[in-house]
Amino acid sequence: MTKDLIDILQLSREEIDELIATAGDIIEHPDVYAHKCDGKKIATLFYEASTRTRLSFESAMIELGGNVIGFSSATDSSVSKGESVADTAQVISCYADIIAMRHPQEGAPYVASRNASIPVINAGDGGHCHPTQTLADLLTIYREIGRLNNLTVGCCGDLKYGRTVHSLLTAMRHFSPTFHFIAPDELAMPEHYKMYCRQNGIKFVEHQDFDADTIAGADILYMTRVQRERFTDLDEYERVKDRYLLSRAMLSKAKPNMKILHPLPRVNEIEYSIDDTPYAYYFQQAQNGLYARQAILCDTLGITLDDIINDKISFK
Repeated sequence: MTKDLIDILQLSREEIDELIATAGDIIEHPDVYAHKCDGKKIATLFYEASTRTRLSFESAMIELGGNVIGFSSATDSSVSKGESVADTAQVISCYADIIAMRHPQEGAPYVASRNASIPVINAGDGGHCHPTQTLADLLTIYREIGRLNNLTVGCCGDLKYGRTVHSLLTAMRHFSPTFHFIAPDELAMPEHYKMYCRQNGIKFVEHQDFDADTIAGADILYMTRVQRERFTDLDEYERVKDRYLLSRAMLSKAKPNMKILHPLPRVNEIEYSIDDTPYAYYFQQAQNGLYARQAILCDTLGITLDDIINDKISFK
């Protein structure tokens, strides 16, 4: 039976805690994990451009002792000849032990999981969700803030198409957050996600203004890029693309330990002058993506933290 990760909603609080703990152990004891995936292969099937997600998945498998196959563009495979996701997944199951798939169409990784005989991990599907990025985000928040419970989280920018904020929102149902949704009407959080908040007791406030007062109470400020590739109307994109720029002056009322996250790439959302402030944490967030994905690969292959601890004890 395969163990897919298609949506962050699959994971209980206990499973999230376990993955964060495993990632933390990987950070502290990388040598212990160096051969945990010896002889294993991941197929990275990226139908859409990626830097951090694809390379961190590939680095994660290599650092665990495994190998990588795959493609970084649909044009580099038989997809360009019309091959379906279902057929691709079935064929790749012959060559690899895990598939990590990114696709512009929502639901494509789920289709792959229904046809593959090996585990499928969703590496981002359209504007739907991005579960492995969310685990990197939660790892980052936990290691820096020291907790996940009762946090105030500001989400700013493209909340309509932003799969990272959608996944973060649904994952945080376990941790009693308060969200501040900061976006223009054109990019506001979709109604079904606001309904999800109401149904799960997640408090939220909506804002169109973006200034020092708006972010003054935040523990986490999660900035997002306005994604040109998600717009069918480029005139609409031009109207909203530069609406929310975080300047250094806007941090004048921020909490001393507030952290700014961004799934990257950055285009025009955060002034470069912020990079050398203690608030900036987006590059560490990208680094944590490696550790989170190592933990996910271990979990997918049935390697648990208890197994690792027992191995450590046996070697003493």
